[in-house]
Amino acid sequence: MTVAQRYAGVIDWFEHNMPEPRTELHYQSPFQLLVAVILSAQCTDKRINMVTPPLFEAFPTPQALAAASEEEVFELIRSVSYPNNKTRSLIGMARKLVEDFGGEVPSDIDSLLTIPGVGRKTANVILSVVFDKAAMAVDTHVFRVSERIGLTTRSKNPLQTERTLMKYIPEQLVGRAHHWLILHGRYVCKARRPDCLNCGLQPYCRYWNREQK
Repeated sequence: MTVAQRYAGVIDWFEHNMPEPRTELHYQSPFQLLVAVILSAQCTDKRINMVTPPLFEAFPTPQALAAASEEEVFELIRSVSYPNNKTRSLIGMARKLVEDFGGEVPSDIDSLLTIPGVGRKTANVILSVVFDKAAMAVDTHVFRVSERIGLTTRSKNPLQTERTLMKYIPEQLVGRAHHWLILHGRYVCKARRPDCLNCGLQPYCRYWNREQK
């Protein structure tokens, strides 16, 4: 099977079985999604969705969050991973939005990457989900699933994975493909025990086919 054939099969399966994938983070504005994605690093979306409602109630705008104290924010997010670092990132992010972007979340990657707490993965999530741009956010699920299925080969880092996926996935499908791979990794192609017997990608999966030999 060629790489192009594998991509075609995987994309076709997802289009038929997961036609409208969505982020599982709850949000109502670009600012809220940015907060949620920053908080979600090395933490479950379920936990973040428990933490953000009171946080958004207390600090509904970048201006409100920018004026908050670290103690106030920490108390609201203390149950997430790395709450001290994320507290500083959230306040720094809000201040950057207010001071440099008029309180609005910018729509280009160069500007997003100047914001505290925002790396390439977070920036690409915002570009894809909020602004409907062809941006591939590579988290641990996307990195693992891409390599296991065979969409990438010996990828050394998330940026290399991102570039390979962008090369082969049609531009209009990139946003959905990001969610396809995340959700597949979260619920089927798990890190320790992939549920291969119940996976519809068996015909195209490099890992499955190697295991059968």
